[in-house]
Amino acid sequence: MTGSVREITPNVDAGTVLSGAQFIDAFRVEVGTTPLSAREACTRMVLHGPRWIDALTRLRNILVKPFGLKTSGEGAYAPGGLIGLFPVLSETPERLVAGFDDFHLDFRLVVDVAGDAASRQVTSTTLVRTNNLLGRSYLTLIMPFHKLVVRSMMGCIVEPVR
Repeated sequence: MTGSVREITPNVDAGTVLSGAQFIDAFRVEVGTTPLSAREACTRMVLHGPRWIDALTRLRNILVKPFGLKTSGEGAYAPGGLIGLFPVLSETPERLVAGFDDFHLDFRLVVDVAGDAASRQVTSTTLVRTNNLLGRSYLTLIMPFHKLVVRSMMGCIVEPVR
C-alpha cells in the first residue's frame, strides 16, 4: 500500500556503516511508481517534514548547547554537503548515508531506494553508537520521540506525489 510507513527489520551492514552501533531500527514506505533518488527521498523527509519536528529540533539544540554537543551538523565534515542538519557522508542514486560523530554519540541515517519502476520503496535506517554515559542518557531520553519523528518524516516522502 502506497504511503503507509511501517517498521521493518534493519537490513544494513552495521559494521560498514557504523561499527559497534548499539541501536539500529528501520522504517519503510511504499512510493509506487514515483522515480526517486535517495537524495530526493532524504530531502523530502528532512526539509519538508512536519513543522512540529522543526520545533523539537530547535528545543533540542537549546537544551544540548550547554553540554557542548553539536547542533545542526556544525563542524561536521560533509563531502556531499548538508541536507537540513544532516551532513551527507556518501551517496549513490540508491543509497545516501548521512550523520556525524559527536562527543556523546555517533549517528548515521541510511536512506535506501529499491524496487522496480512498478513498485518502489524507501527505507530509512537509523544507527547510533553511544560513547559515554551522556550518550546513553541522551539516547534513552529521545527514544520515545524517535519512532514518531521518523514515521512522520517518512510520510513526507510520499506526500508530494499524492
